[in-house]
Amino acid sequence: MKLVVVDYESGNLRSVSRALESCGVAPLVSGDPQDLSNADAVALPGVGSGPAAMTALQQRGLVEPLREFALSGRPFLGICLGLQLLLDWTDEEGGAPCLGIVPGRVKRLPPTTSGGTGFNGTPPPTLKIPHMGWNSVTLNANHQALSDIDSNSYFYFVHSYYAEPADSAGVLGTTEYGLPFCSVYAQKGIVATQFHPEKSGAVGLRIYRNFVAMAAEKSRGTPHP
Repeated sequence: MKLVVVDYESGNLRSVSRALESCGVAPLVSGDPQDLSNADAVALPGVGSGPAAMTALQQRGLVEPLREFALSGRPFLGICLGLQLLLDWTDEEGGAPCLGIVPGRVKRLPPTTSGGTGFNGTPPPTLKIPHMGWNSVTLNANHQALSDIDSNSYFYFVHSYYAEPADSAGVLGTTEYGLPFCSVYAQKGIVATQFHPEKSGAVGLRIYRNFVAMAAEKSRGTPHP
């Protein structure tokens, strides 16, 4: 099985690759469009700015190969920014087109309070942006990528923006941070998380193992295009 981790200098490639290696696969870290075309499965990690990431993908000729792969039904894993890039547009980073694979928009987490009152009746503290640290994910649907993962398990987040898919049917998990947002998306072969599974301990590694199992099953039953 050929599993490609997309290298466009915007992702935490080493930690993602090590997590996949712990699941028994040897991922190919590559920014070559031809490697994507020949892959059985693809992982798109990402950190930082959406517009900068899209520019990097365009410069490497990866935009159309990524679109074609994700729409082919082959297993595709998006991680953090890799989820946001799937959508049509990022509104609040200067306004920029994304990959346009999943209808929807990327928005900035709003400055808001944690609710309730602070110490001795003081105003409640303002939630910090970026959202950084452990938070729970409420699962609302079953999926192979989520096998043996309990709803309200905790995962590690680092982000200032969130994905807002136009169709909620693919939203499998949500997280609350000032507002509820999509933290797990899955549709056909696509699985994407706003959190970082590779930084989320044993429960995060379970997502990688489940994804590798999905990819192995698919590669045994489907020839390369």
